[in-house]
Amino acid sequence: MSDPPITLAHVTNAYWTVLDTPIGPLLVAGTDQGLVLVGFRAEEAVAARALESMGRRLGCIPERDPAALAPVTEQLEAYFAGTLKEFTLDLDWSLTTGFNRRVLRELAAGVRYGAVVGYQDLADRVGEPDAARAVGSAMGSNPLPVVVPCHRVIESDGGIGGFGGGLEIKRQLLALEGVLPAPLF
Repeated sequence: MSDPPITLAHVTNAYWTVLDTPIGPLLVAGTDQGLVLVGFRAEEAVAARALESMGRRLGCIPERDPAALAPVTEQLEAYFAGTLKEFTLDLDWSLTTGFNRRVLRELAAGVRYGAVVGYQDLADRVGEPDAARAVGSAMGSNPLPVVVPCHRVIESDGGIGGFGGGLEIKRQLLALEGVLPAPLF
């Protein structure tokens, strides 16, 4: 099943904040439709670039508003504390389209906390058995990591695979979920 045609609607309200987490500062941004962006290593310059790019793509100027993102930050804090196993946030898929969106939606819906899936398996699930490499590209362009759990996608032979946030963060997230042993130091 393909996505409906995408028309770029200008978003009038976008909000952001930076959350301190065990994997470093995360930029979280949302619109009136839901969470739209999660960014790793959100030091000031990185966050500014991500927000400028997001604002261009959405047709708005994001405002810093931690209160508007309270449900997001509460769920992320609970996830990192080990007490939340499933996010129940509204998601705004505006920053992804086509095949990537299909793959990310399948990942979000079909790969639960503490489980992993291979790139090939995910390609098969979206009806594109020759697209395992394209699944890797979709993971790399995921605008909603952690919440849409691209860290749960591994190589078909069991290797950890790549990760846009870096392999150390992927290992930490998989350890948090009990897939890998916790790092020794």
